[in-house]
Amino acid sequence: MIYDEFQKKAIQVIDEEKSLLVSAPTGAGKTVIAEYAINQALARGEGAIYTAPVKALSNQKFRDFRDQYGDKIGILTGDVSINPDAPVLIMTTEIYRNTLFSAQGGSASGGENSNRLEKIRWVIFDEVHYLDDLERGTVWEEAIMFSPPHLELLCLSATVPNVEEVARWIRTVLNRPIEVIVETHRPVPLVKLFQCQGKILNSTEKLKKQGYLGRQTWPRFGGHQFGGHFLRAMPNRIDKLVSHLQNEKRLPAIYFTFGRRRTERLASELPHFDFLDESERKQIKQMYDELCVQFDLTKEISAQNMKPLIIRGIAFHHAGMLPTLKEVIERLFTSRLLKLIFTTETFALGINMPARSVAFDELRKFYGTHFANLRTRDFYQMAGRAGRRGMDNEGFVYCRINPHQIEFGQVLKMINGKTESIKSQFNATYATLLNLYRTYGEKLFEIYPRSLHHFQNSDQTREKGLDLMKRKCDLLREMNYLNEEGLTTKGEFASCLYGYELVLSEMNERGFLEMMNPTQLNIVLLALIYEPRKNDIAHPLPKRMRDLVHWVDNVLGQVHRRESKHKIKPYTKHPYFHLSMDMEKWSSGVSFDELMRSCETDEGELIRYFRMVIQLLRELKHAPHTSDYVRQTTSKAVVLINRDLVDAEKQLRA
Repeated sequence: MIYDEFQKKAIQVIDEEKSLLVSAPTGAGKTVIAEYAINQALARGEGAIYTAPVKALSNQKFRDFRDQYGDKIGILTGDVSINPDAPVLIMTTEIYRNTLFSAQGGSASGGENSNRLEKIRWVIFDEVHYLDDLERGTVWEEAIMFSPPHLELLCLSATVPNVEEVARWIRTVLNRPIEVIVETHRPVPLVKLFQCQGKILNSTEKLKKQGYLGRQTWPRFGGHQFGGHFLRAMPNRIDKLVSHLQNEKRLPAIYFTFGRRRTERLASELPHFDFLDESERKQIKQMYDELCVQFDLTKEISAQNMKPLIIRGIAFHHAGMLPTLKEVIERLFTSRLLKLIFTTETFALGINMPARSVAFDELRKFYGTHFANLRTRDFYQMAGRAGRRGMDNEGFVYCRINPHQIEFGQVLKMINGKTESIKSQFNATYATLLNLYRTYGEKLFEIYPRSLHHFQNSDQTREKGLDLMKRKCDLLREMNYLNEEGLTTKGEFASCLYGYELVLSEMNERGFLEMMNPTQLNIVLLALIYEPRKNDIAHPLPKRMRDLVHWVDNVLGQVHRRESKHKIKPYTKHPYFHLSMDMEKWSSGVSFDELMRSCETDEGELIRYFRMVIQLLRELKHAPHTSDYVRQTTSKAVVLINRDLVDAEKQLRA
């Protein structure tokens, strides 16, 4: 294989068995470096761990690596455990972090995890810029901070300006050398174009002159008098853009939108487009039918509804779809038979599915609490899918722009500006503090200075971070999770239940878990996990479920009062019982089709939450001091849920 210069440098560092951090654009070939580290480990009779930020990426890497390495690959993601004794293990970062803590003797599986880590030489952190993810960045920080000395780290990142700072932190916290390799060159350069005022414009100069009519800013919404002129934006018709892509031979294309329903609507708005010749149509029809049989989708309505699009070379893909149907679409796309796919941004995360062109429906998205212009890093994460290495001389990126919604200067900043730095989001959970207290006792507060948060911030911010940890420990002490001798029985139990430790521990102590049957336990765990989407409606619950709500609310009220007393924010997450009736039906054995007739939640969303419940059930089952009755209940509860389309392991084995 012919390597690029940055890949050669990385390989040399791996041969020297030194840790390294590689920062390179999406599509530059970072995975090749990870594969080399894995090959080196296997050649020496050692092992490797490959961590990824989301299960979809973990699953894809498992499939890809299994094709290369066969039974030397295993996967552990909480709801899936395949070949867990393999020398190369794919894990979500959460599972790796939990493995580190339990290897310190924190759970019944501590010995097993300790032995597992002894055999490992490399741990690979894919998408390490997730360190600044608001919800999950803490996990990445902990995973790096507590990696044992015998492991070499290979950190792979998108292009960010402060990789040297992150590397200095790792050197400091782990007291080891780590090389930094930065690649800014893309093997396939990007050509940026714009659809504005109904025209396709091939430069920012033309965008300003013809799209913005020479103005920096337009009135925020609508067409009205502005500076003596009536400014009305001409519509950007999707069929015009698609015709352009087809005529310029710039298919296949990935069209990114920021709404699930919009992906479906746009795909259905192209009835007059057919991108396949008869030979291709025959191939894709046969492949789709075979994959639907392989993944038990032949009777699924959503799969049947997709087929008329598929045979014209079109599809859509989003997180609300059946996971198996998403996988079918991904396989069709890699076969090059699909020519146009409408998808949400999750399609860009690590999944190696490049196209000749990428199109952005708009340059604004919802960032958890508010709408904002795309961050430069997010823009290039998606834009980087344009241009197939070895196939295209350049990739084409199309931005659809309404000048009323985004200023010209903001467009320039997004596409030409400096990518955002990695900033720590560290916020130690109660379970993390319990695990640290078990090992370090009162010296755990000496751990905080090892965090990226401490490394990056001012003295004032550091004091706030440390103070929050102390207040959380005061609460844990007051609620009898720890004392001067170490963790209490309740503390040991809670230390394995990340995110749900206080509510489940308090319910366990009061005997509420002993009072639940498997279905009721499934309903409660789902309520703890569920995050309602905007406009989700909570329907009144039947009388038989009200005791469950009362138990959880009673416990949570006590927890929130203690958190308020100790000035701890944000409070422990509130439960939402929106999907309780759906969980009850599924646990009773109804078919998935029957369940969806009355369910208002997307298929894929429902399956994702059911799988998260399975993971939490398994954590509860293996937590120290769980009673035999609760263990039996959790085992039965898993059996009730983990079937048919929900069975993630079955999907991976297929």
